[in-house]
Amino acid sequence: MDGEVTFWPSGKKVKVRHGTTLLDAARRANLPMVTRCGGKAACFMCKVNVRPESELLPIGDNERRKLSGLEGDHIRLGCQAKVAGRVIVDIPLDPLRAAVARQLARQAEENDDLW
Repeated sequence: MDGEVTFWPSGKKVKVRHGTTLLDAARRANLPMVTRCGGKAACFMCKVNVRPESELLPIGDNERRKLSGLEGDHIRLGCQAKVAGRVIVDIPLDPLRAAVARQLARQAEENDDLW
């Protein structure tokens, strides 16, 4: 059985094999998913928001320990969460890009205030 992963905010879709991690699916779709540990659930940098209707294999003990209850908020580790069907994932901006986006938004607001 194959699965399909849709990544937001890009809207990119990729077909993958059953059991593929979200990290591997993102790489296949040429999308950045930050990780420092090489996919060993050690760094917590690949955390993503998974939409409730997504079909993933049950969470493993290692991932459950790392998330410490966040899985109830639909947070999963990209390196550990495995595809079981259709999955919709929101990949957060990496911290540097998020900071730049906030600064640009602030500057746009300030420019609007001048007019």
